[in-house]
This record gives sequence, C-alpha cells and structure tokens, in this order.
Amino acid sequence: MRSLVLGLILCALLSQLHAFCYHKLPLDPALTHCQDDKDQTWHAVGSRWRNSDCMDCSCDSCCSAYTTPVRFPDDCKKEWDHKACEFKVVKKSDPSISCPIFGAIGK
Repeated sequence: MRSLVLGLILCALLSQLHAFCYHKLPLDPALTHCQDDKDQTWHAVGSRWRNSDCMDCSCDSCCSAYTTPVRFPDDCKKEWDHKACEFKVVKKSDPSISCPIFGAIGK
C-alpha cells in the first residue's frame, strides 16, 4: 500500500519536474505591497503579474510562464517570441510555416 501511495505521489510530481519556480521570503504582514525582483515594480499583496523575464509572479513566488518544446520534426526549429513569452516551432526552410510539437517541458 505504501508503494502505491508513493507511486501516485511521484506521478503527480512528474509534471512539475521541469517547471521553474522560486519562492520568496515571507512578507511582513503589515506590508500592503511588494516589489518585483526583476523589474523593480510595486504590486499589491494578493495580486499576480508577469514580469519582463516572462515569469508569472505574486508577492511570494514566481514561476516560468512558458513551456519549452523538446520534441518536434527535425526540419523545424524553435524560435523565442519575447513579446508573447512563448516558443514557436517553425520550418527551417520557411519560418512562416508552423510545425507540430510532440513534447514540451515547463509550466
């Protein structure tokens, strides 16, 4: 029974294995705002925002806001779209043609 429970826990954690998150130090309960580590912008406690590093943040943590394609056809390449905070996979010979993604990590 213990091994079944352990197996279920490991399966649940597998999807989080490649996600990139970090937690911040606890805030003083008297504070009403916190500062983004990257952009130095101020945000109300309890709010969520996306910073210029494409991280989805709150006052207590930040996590990557994108997935990274790892399996796609050999005649394709991944390109980073900073404005959309995402990778696009396109044909090497014609970047206007999108390619299928068979596997990705993150988020």
